[in-house]
Amino acid sequence: MRGAVLHAPGDVRLDQREDPAVVAPTDAVIRTVAACVCGSDLWGYRGVDPVTRPTPMGHEYVGVVEEVGADVELVRPGQFVVGSFFASDNTCPNCLNGYQSNCLHRQPLGAIGCQAEYVRIPLADGTLVATPGTPDDAFIPSLLACSDVMGTGWYAALAAEVGPGKTVAVVGDGAVGLCAVIAARELGAERIVAMSRHASRQRLATEFGATDVVTERGDEGIARIREMTGGIGADAVLECVGTEQAMAQALRSARPGGNVGFVGVPHGVAVDGRELFNSHVALRGGPAPVRAYLPDLVERVLDGRIDPGRVFDLDLPLEQVAEGYRAMDERRAIKALLRP
Repeated sequence: MRGAVLHAPGDVRLDQREDPAVVAPTDAVIRTVAACVCGSDLWGYRGVDPVTRPTPMGHEYVGVVEEVGADVELVRPGQFVVGSFFASDNTCPNCLNGYQSNCLHRQPLGAIGCQAEYVRIPLADGTLVATPGTPDDAFIPSLLACSDVMGTGWYAALAAEVGPGKTVAVVGDGAVGLCAVIAARELGAERIVAMSRHASRQRLATEFGATDVVTERGDEGIARIREMTGGIGADAVLECVGTEQAMAQALRSARPGGNVGFVGVPHGVAVDGRELFNSHVALRGGPAPVRAYLPDLVERVLDGRIDPGRVFDLDLPLEQVAEGYRAMDERRAIKALLRP
């Protein structure tokens, strides 16, 4: 089969890879209907994360089940499925506590590589969610978004305790940040401030539910949030980038007693313990337990309540995967959808 492989920074190729097969009795093999490039894929593409060998790429996927192992009971061949970027058994104590991304038996799908024609999914019963019937093609982008960015934005909002009447600031205008705006709206936030310098992303954030846009960054952005909130700060701040500047901006934009949900993969981030102690700001985040939210998010998509698939502003055949990476790296695209 064909699959994307990162050979070196800036060098993504569509290579011939070995066809996946059921290895463990809990595995499934799916035929990929759509995959995509994630902002976190760019850390390796840009050389921030070391690339020491050819590496299969991708961790977001929707597809049709082709084959299942002998112990798989909840999904069957022919079903259309959405899955998380971590395989989980959905039965261990951490899963039962709602943290499937910290399953005692978790396996990262990124290590398998989902930007490919077929994918082996470990722990299929605990990882995949089947849709009721085969969805219309129009739903594919939004269902694909649920496999990571929508679920990650949702977790950021829950981690920051977004709820009715709250003022929320979203740091980051990539796909996760834009989906975090949707999550804040769905969870009842009264005021949602999107921090963005890009006109097209500002428009989409507003259409997703943002009530305000702040273009300033750093200290100026913090001052603007405080000015908008009577000098206090936001009730909840969603950090969706992963840089030190973004984390500092998030922590200092929250009010005393407020909450920061951080889901950007940290790179070079250090939190000053004394500053955090004195701020009375609560900080929670990590890899999103997307599997916990998938049934609800899939239902919201199919009911037409949310449309996170609009973050895909570039739709390419799989053979143009290198262009998808280039476009996202150069910020010509928010997120690139790939169709095998």
